[in-house]
Amino acid sequence: MRAASRYALMLCMALFGCTQTTAPQVRPPGADTTARTDVLKAGAKALQSDSPLDPMDVYLVGFHPIKSDPHHQMIAHHFCAQVNEDFAQCTLFDGSTRKSNLTGVEFIISERLFLALPQAEQQYWHPHNGEILSGQLVAPGIPETAEKELMRSKMNSYGKTWHVWATEQRHRLPFGPAMLAWSFNRTGEARPGLIEERDLSLRIDTEAKRKARQGLVPLARPQTGVDALHGAFGGPTRDIPGVKDRDATAAPPSR
Repeated sequence: MRAASRYALMLCMALFGCTQTTAPQVRPPGADTTARTDVLKAGAKALQSDSPLDPMDVYLVGFHPIKSDPHHQMIAHHFCAQVNEDFAQCTLFDGSTRKSNLTGVEFIISERLFLALPQAEQQYWHPHNGEILSGQLVAPGIPETAEKELMRSKMNSYGKTWHVWATEQRHRLPFGPAMLAWSFNRTGEARPGLIEERDLSLRIDTEAKRKARQGLVPLARPQTGVDALHGAFGGPTRDIPGVKDRDATAAPPSR
């Protein structure tokens, strides 16, 4: 069986996996829906299409610090559509239940597409190798082999993420401007308790996933943006094996 076929089969099997659910952070203010609104909703569901949402069947959970305020951090539930081999688009929520709040969007591109971006644009795209190799980015509910293949397909990729609602700060409505998010690229950058909170709610073990993904380290290439927030979190940090900044590894000019 070809590798692509095996991957497709594993993803098909993944659709039937069991996933722990995570409740939303806040409930927006407002009156309960009326009978009239409920009837309209039911009619829309029966008669209208939600086709753009149908492909968003890849569920990922990771962490985002805000680039301009690294101490502002959150757990991000991604529901993604893989548009093609180089491009995916995700909606972000603060939980995984029907009542979860839409908090942002993320676009994911391959290294090939990233390198073709103008340099001024590249500053908005965060690297993913640290999230993957640390075990922080997970795909809950699917078999371990399928999750590892999914992570393999995202090695050396980049994400552009905007958060528009800080429910993790208990804001009950979306206040203020959109916030550009980044990635953790060293152990110790996440605030104490954040990873443990996610692991407890989803019944997973980030450290075990990190160990299981060591076979992906040789695939890692230096990425732009790894050092963008280096030293901005306070406290001691440790390098993640395989996670290197492209600029830091560039050869010095010859003399």
